[in-house]
Amino acid sequence: MDRLRLIEPLHVAGGLRPARQYSKEYAVDAIDRYLKEVAEMVAALPRGDIRRVVQAIQETRDRNGQIFLLGNGGSASLASHMACDLAKTSIVPGVRRIRAIALTDNVALMTAWANDSAYEDIFAEQLINLVLPRDLVIAVSGSGNSPNVLKAVDVARTAGALTVGFTGRPGGRLKDMVDISVVVPSSRIEVAEDGHLILDHVISVALRAAEMVTAPSGDGGTRKRG
Repeated sequence: MDRLRLIEPLHVAGGLRPARQYSKEYAVDAIDRYLKEVAEMVAALPRGDIRRVVQAIQETRDRNGQIFLLGNGGSASLASHMACDLAKTSIVPGVRRIRAIALTDNVALMTAWANDSAYEDIFAEQLINLVLPRDLVIAVSGSGNSPNVLKAVDVARTAGALTVGFTGRPGGRLKDMVDISVVVPSSRIEVAEDGHLILDHVISVALRAAEMVTAPSGDGGTRKRG
């Protein structure tokens, strides 16, 4: 690794000397390079695709549909985080609330399917019980190729539900399976996951802003809030 020097641990008074010594210059360079990548990714996010996701969520809410979110690892955390933001942060008084749940949150059910059937089934089998044609499934995968994510999307499509995919570049198989694909323009997984969290927050902000303009007033009309 550039400017990284490894040394053998040495016995010193009071314990061991750390086994690694890092160049401060290397750390600063790495931080600057990474933040530059993130800034470039944000500037290149596909605004039109993001607007399509916002509209899909609004339409799902308006027809009283359910939103399901899923993913693995960091994407599982994003699914839980986004379900929280959609269900709570996007609330505007006087407007129907968004019904959102993350399929990553029922650990007992996920591990039951993984143990008794296959890890590939942990989301698909949950959806078989729950998903309806009026619903929306948001699948998150940095590579776009996670087998359990793809299988869940296939179940959603078979049920007639709308599907959204968040991926990193180049998008994998997921990009072409879903109705709306948002490909974060980075092939570095850390930056792609940063992008997915930004998508969560910008979508929540956009949903709230749109409804604050059209929320009903006390006299039956509409007014701008806040």
